[in-house]
Amino acid sequence: MSVVAVAMSGGVDSSAAAVLLGRQGYDLLGVTLRLHEHAGSEAADAARVAAQLGFAHHTFDLSGEFCRRVKDTFAAAYWQGRTPNPCISCNRYIKFGALLERALELGADKLATGHYARIEWDGGAGRHLLKTALHPEKDQSYVLYCLTQHQLAHTLFPLGGLSKEEIRALAAQSGLATAHKGDSQDICFIPDGDYAGFICRHTGKTPVPGDFVAPDGRVLGRHEGVICYTLGQRRGIGVSSANGRLYVTDICPTENKVTLSGPEDLMATTLEATDLNFIPFDKLDKPIRVQAKTRYRQPAQPAVAEQIGPDRLRVTFDAPQRAMTPGQAVVLYDGDVVLGGGTIDRVEVRS
Repeated sequence: MSVVAVAMSGGVDSSAAAVLLGRQGYDLLGVTLRLHEHAGSEAADAARVAAQLGFAHHTFDLSGEFCRRVKDTFAAAYWQGRTPNPCISCNRYIKFGALLERALELGADKLATGHYARIEWDGGAGRHLLKTALHPEKDQSYVLYCLTQHQLAHTLFPLGGLSKEEIRALAAQSGLATAHKGDSQDICFIPDGDYAGFICRHTGKTPVPGDFVAPDGRVLGRHEGVICYTLGQRRGIGVSSANGRLYVTDICPTENKVTLSGPEDLMATTLEATDLNFIPFDKLDKPIRVQAKTRYRQPAQPAVAEQIGPDRLRVTFDAPQRAMTPGQAVVLYDGDVVLGGGTIDRVEVRS
């Protein structure tokens, strides 16, 4: 039977994944990452579960790689007026990059995680497919679109067909210490949710106040620095309008300006993306009908996707979408199959 390294975060999902794989007869070893100063008791909880289930546990300090690949790029994107998704970078370079290679070096055949998604083999195409979880409310395929064929070939997602309630029941029945542990929230390395504070501490730079402006250039007030805002934001602006609510509709770091206007200026139908990764194929040879998501919790929307360059994708939605944001991901689906996606680079705002 194959040896499987279980990526253990100290939470209930990865603990339940270990239980399921053990029942299937796999030889297991636990692996936990130390990535940042807020890791807390994660490694201890993971080691405790591994001991309960009777397999060895290893902790790897990948904080340097995590800082370079995730924290640095996260902070840099905000200074550029973008809103990144650090979980995608972490999955691409850390969990299914550096950690997977460490696991293979330990003698494991595959790496298993507690993500809610599924992997299937397409014999006709000779490729691994990434598919959504059977329970849509827990599906995490959006943050996994970046996985390569090599990574998918060496990965298991044991929880893809189960609900959260089933997972907690399984953990409780197995007597695991993590059975009733709460789900993680927010970005793991910013537990207090103060993104601007983290960015300032991490980069040693101080945001410079500037002007809130209307689309016609009129000054509406003063902002606290471009890193404090993201497209679609309404709260915390501190500027009122007799014409209704104001939202952040553009961020221009080069001029240190943040544009405020009505919600209609957040609507757009077309975006372009870069840093592409496709899963069932290497590239798009022609425009195709897809369902696409530009945010993690957004229902997939009908659209047409066309590759317009070696690393450039255009996605045109059937209906206008709200606050499509540079730095976030656009992920393409064909039913329950993840086709791939990329990082939103620019949005064509509806005129």
